[in-house]
Amino acid sequence: GMIEDGRRLSALAPNIVVKLPICAEALAATHQLASEGVRINMTLVFSAPQALLAANAGARYISPFVGRFDDIAEDGIEQLANVVTCVKNYDWAGKNVDGQVEIITASVRTPNHVTQAALLGADEYAFATAPLIALGCIMDRRCHSNCCPVGIATQDADLRLKFRGSADHVVNYFRLLAEDVRRHLAALGASSLDEIIGRSDLLEQLPVRGLDLRRLLWRSPSTPRSTTPAAPRSVVTPLNDEILRRATPALEGGQAVEMSLHIANTDRSTGARLSGEVARRFGSAGLLPDTIRLRLTGSAGQSLGAFLMRGITLTLTGDANDYVGKGLSGGRIVVRPYASSAYLPQNNAIAGNTLLYGATSGELYIAGRVGERFAVRNSGATAVVEGVGDHGCEYMTGGRVVVLGPVGRNFAAGMSGGLAYIWNPAGDFDFYCNMEMVEITLLQSDAELHELHTLLSDHCRLTGSPLATTLLESWPASAEQFVKVTPIEYRRILEGVL
Repeated sequence: GMIEDGRRLSALAPNIVVKLPICAEALAATHQLASEGVRINMTLVFSAPQALLAANAGARYISPFVGRFDDIAEDGIEQLANVVTCVKNYDWAGKNVDGQVEIITASVRTPNHVTQAALLGADEYAFATAPLIALGCIMDRRCHSNCCPVGIATQDADLRLKFRGSADHVVNYFRLLAEDVRRHLAALGASSLDEIIGRSDLLEQLPVRGLDLRRLLWRSPSTPRSTTPAAPRSVVTPLNDEILRRATPALEGGQAVEMSLHIANTDRSTGARLSGEVARRFGSAGLLPDTIRLRLTGSAGQSLGAFLMRGITLTLTGDANDYVGKGLSGGRIVVRPYASSAYLPQNNAIAGNTLLYGATSGELYIAGRVGERFAVRNSGATAVVEGVGDHGCEYMTGGRVVVLGPVGRNFAAGMSGGLAYIWNPAGDFDFYCNMEMVEITLLQSDAELHELHTLLSDHCRLTGSPLATTLLESWPASAEQFVKVTPIEYRRILEGVL
């Protein structure tokens, strides 16, 4: 439903604004999601009553439905005027609204659009097509098919060679647009956009037969010139402060410390500040194993356990966002579902994309599937996970990765070091593996079997994984279903060929 989708999007990107079309289900979802801190943009708002309903439900942004900005239909004129006047004049104090409700206009492309939208009452301006064209888009409208002829919306290597755009082109577009907007403001005798927001009295209608815009251009004397922006969200994460405070005995005296705390998806880079303090005091050696045990419950924000140092064990019961274990530096991270969960962990995602990016050492155990680009540029960490998306182990140069589930395409692309053990009961792993730099073999030595068994045992002990338990119970028969991914040159080095 909308609530689950909204939560999933917010977990993937805590600062995202979730768009919902106005309807009864969306209003109910908005009320629930807004109470959880999710920012909602209610779209397709046709009337002032709908704007009031959306805002009181918790919508932070209102987008009136008027069609394209260039050709607003006359039947949308009155609705736009009513929505703008209602939102601007309504007293939101004490209502279920996080700060001032704002009007967003879409399909903005030119300086005239920006100025006119501001005069009509818009607080923000959404750009899409124009910046894309500045990058070289020719509007072929095949973005979803991976065959963009100018190399923008594609992963095809040959097509991407055709891309001739640059970020400088977009910057130049917005710079020129801003310069023209400033010229419009100067002509109106204003020094900023805030001064003209809602000043529809400054607009005049060109004579067009059959079109009457007086309802849109009428301005109530009480209509404010600008909207007071909501207070910016704090980027300070009190959870990191609390963790650091509780870890003082370990930092100052080396005493073992254990703490249990709740975490939300607004808590980002949890553990990074503690790791920074450990590194400052003890250097790369860190602390003794398990000196600090941090137990978290809830949905973690981005970069959980980033740069986690040796001696810190972070256990999350719940789910996590992107970048778990980014730059892992000797610590241990465990992610597992709630014990009361009715679903099988190995069939469901529990963490986001780009986990273990650039890790140098440490351990990561995840009872569930994760997203794309798992263990990219890993150079020494050990990880066990129960399924990964596309581009797993890309550019990996060291460490060990065990995947107890499906993998996405392009696995091991550019992998030049380390080993990966893949549970491959269906026998189709080679279809998803990039064979340019690696080879796939069965487990051939007792050392390999012992290493895999040890990693499975640790995974089972720390996460309680049902899948790992099943594989261990059927060992060594289950070992025959595993394959090993080894970089070819790496193997030659280990064998002393180079």
